[in-house]
Amino acid sequence: MKAAVVTFPGSNCDRDLAEGFARAGFDVARVWHKETELPAGTDVVGVPGGFSFGDYLRCGAIAAQSPIARAIAVHAGRGGYVLGICNGFQVLTEMRLLPGALMRNAGLKFLCKTVTLKVATTDSAFTSAYARGQAIDIPIAHHDGNYTVDAEGLARLKGEDRIAFTYVQNPNGAMADIAGVLSDNRRVLGMMPHPERAVDPATGGSDGLGLFRSLLGGMALA
Repeated sequence: MKAAVVTFPGSNCDRDLAEGFARAGFDVARVWHKETELPAGTDVVGVPGGFSFGDYLRCGAIAAQSPIARAIAVHAGRGGYVLGICNGFQVLTEMRLLPGALMRNAGLKFLCKTVTLKVATTDSAFTSAYARGQAIDIPIAHHDGNYTVDAEGLARLKGEDRIAFTYVQNPNGAMADIAGVLSDNRRVLGMMPHPERAVDPATGGSDGLGLFRSLLGGMALA
């Protein structure tokens, strides 16, 4: 399986994300934001964390207009997999590939620590290797991670089992403790915590590796 990891000016987790994919067994290609096409044979696109374009206007707003964003939208539109983490999640909401928006943290402070998540659904290629309700420890590093969606959107996410992860102790005020959500076809995942920073026990834990291994196995069965 082939993963393409995008880099924008200001991305700082792209190398970590590429490593997460590689540790799970993906063939990884790196893609600059000015490219107009994804590498041939791309199965999943990784949109990394960081501060794309300095977070000017709104987090992810400028990156969502980059040439590569159009190729990502086409990939998603034909049923391709997309993983957006932290700033990548913000980019995907700006692209309207995922519902809702990421607002300023309720405490108005940048948060950088490891938090405990609950796996809210296993009915996705991203989460099937976990157990429903499983607690996993994943780092966060964000200033605008307060997930917000209107009442109708929240009802749809709950009714369609599209909430992928929730915070056990909500650090940022996110609605319904939401840490990650799935698209309506369940092939696009956006999440604020950083699973790519939790793929090696030597650097603090490996709970995030399950996501990448789950994705590899789930895509192979799709």
